Amino acid sequence: MKWKTSLEMWKSHPELDSELRNRLIELDTDEKSLEDAFYKNLEFGTGGMRGELGPGTNRMNIYTIRKASEGLARYIEQHGEVAKIRGVVIAYDSRHKSPEFAMEAARTLATHGIQTYVFEELTPTPELSFAVRHLHAFSGIVITASHNPPEYNGYKVYGEDGAQLIPEEADKVIQKVNEVENELDIIVRSECELKEKGLIQMIGEKVDRFYLDQLLTISLSPEISKEVDLRIVFSPLHGTGLKMVERGLSALGYQDVHLVKEQSLPDPEFSTVKSPNPEEEDAFKLAIRDGKARDADILIATDPDADRLGVAVKDRSGEYLLLTGNQTGAILMDYILSRKQAKGTMPTNGRVFKTIVTSELGRKVAESYGATVEDVLTGFKFIGEKIKNYEQSGEYEFLFGYEESYGYLIGDFARDKDAIQAVLMAAEAAAYYKKQGKTLYDVLVELYERFGFYQEGLESLTLKGKDGSEQIQSILRNFRDNPLQELSGLRVVTSEDYQTSIRHADGKEEKISLPTSNVIKYFLEDGSWICLRPSGTEPKIKFYFSVVGGSLEESQLKLGQLKEELMRRIDGMLTASVK
Repeated sequence: MKWKTSLEMWKSHPELDSELRNRLIELDTDEKSLEDAFYKNLEFGTGGMRGELGPGTNRMNIYTIRKASEGLARYIEQHGEVAKIRGVVIAYDSRHKSPEFAMEAARTLATHGIQTYVFEELTPTPELSFAVRHLHAFSGIVITASHNPPEYNGYKVYGEDGAQLIPEEADKVIQKVNEVENELDIIVRSECELKEKGLIQMIGEKVDRFYLDQLLTISLSPEISKEVDLRIVFSPLHGTGLKMVERGLSALGYQDVHLVKEQSLPDPEFSTVKSPNPEEEDAFKLAIRDGKARDADILIATDPDADRLGVAVKDRSGEYLLLTGNQTGAILMDYILSRKQAKGTMPTNGRVFKTIVTSELGRKVAESYGATVEDVLTGFKFIGEKIKNYEQSGEYEFLFGYEESYGYLIGDFARDKDAIQAVLMAAEAAAYYKKQGKTLYDVLVELYERFGFYQEGLESLTLKGKDGSEQIQSILRNFRDNPLQELSGLRVVTSEDYQTSIRHADGKEEKISLPTSNVIKYFLEDGSWICLRPSGTEPKIKFYFSVVGGSLEESQLKLGQLKEELMRRIDGMLTASVK
């Protein structure tokens, strides 16, 4: 078997990292784990790569980091000496091996004579996006696995505009990565030597200050913190968000900010939560505890690399409710656009960007202020691409970008989702409405009453390893071979397959003018929709649901019925595949 050849190559390598060698010895009799670690190369896709830590070609380790960085180095070399001089900015989060992986990437690039700038301490992903632009670098790297479990880490690549690489450019990097035949043969010079030559430079506080200056520019009511005593509870969920969130809130005048003590320091095990994901209620348990003790107005959490934001606010019963990404996005957008309209700064060509799996409530909100909305594929790189294109053409002015998975961008000085910006804007909106005697939950209900009671849901299946990957592809193949005709008694009126770029509606075929992606979406006769999409960064397939009704109860009932029936069908497919 091919994987055994790769395994033997690693075991016989004379200079194999001792920690990885010891782990291979521990796994010696666990053939299934060894096969999973070596049966393929860890995929470097359009979003970079992400995987479990450990030895093997299908794992995150210093050798797969070197391979990815070697490919990126060859890509940069193709662009000439100027690209090498402009160089690469590298940031990392609080995960296991993140600092080590950041330096391995820097060493690999610098060995090629490429200038590298490495943050001297863990840094939020959006600050990396800003730093690429601020330093006029050619590229950027973040070592992070976002909100994945502790055993994961990852590697994301950014372009010169500060956005993650779009597929066209990512494919060129991928080609170079795949041309690297043996990750064990890559030679890198020592950190000390490369620093002495100036090819590795450490950065930090100066960039922090410039980023903070930009953060303060997004405020639309800078005086509000002095007019309202807003009580905030914040948790960085053991990640990178603490320093910049504290500095940003303090600079804007918010004084009553309480940190969730147990989650304030970096912890690669994320020991106080099941998952460091602000989308999940479990991540807010301690924040809710502290919020009740302090009668807080708003609870805020950022994920480990601080690009996603979760918000909890009091509902009308006085209990804390975790808002969904769709709800927070609609609230923030309504606040931003209403304030711009009131101040007379609303552009006539303003545009909002959202993804294809994000609620239509956002479209209704934006259009009520005269803004247009453009859908993009899932992945904030596509929003970054649109910002760049319209900045160059002048056709539209960026107003706001967001996705249902808790990612938001307000000021385009960063070109990736920015939870630091979102924290500051969420606090400002909460204070602004508190002055009016309202909570953010009250604002949400008002939006529902104006535009319809939109409810969204997400179900996902984690299917690890080689078998899991095959099951995910089998599910998608089944839906393509047997297109959904109805669900929960509702007829499918339109189907969209983003892999074939074909939309079927009213018996006609239309072309979808978006990049190809392995995604299928069905629109039902009542305006509801469902979407199937494999994760690009985790061994998961995700099922998105969206409904709208005349009341909250009606929408919640409809949502539950759609979820139940679709997941029952999925269970049937998995059972049949096992047989």
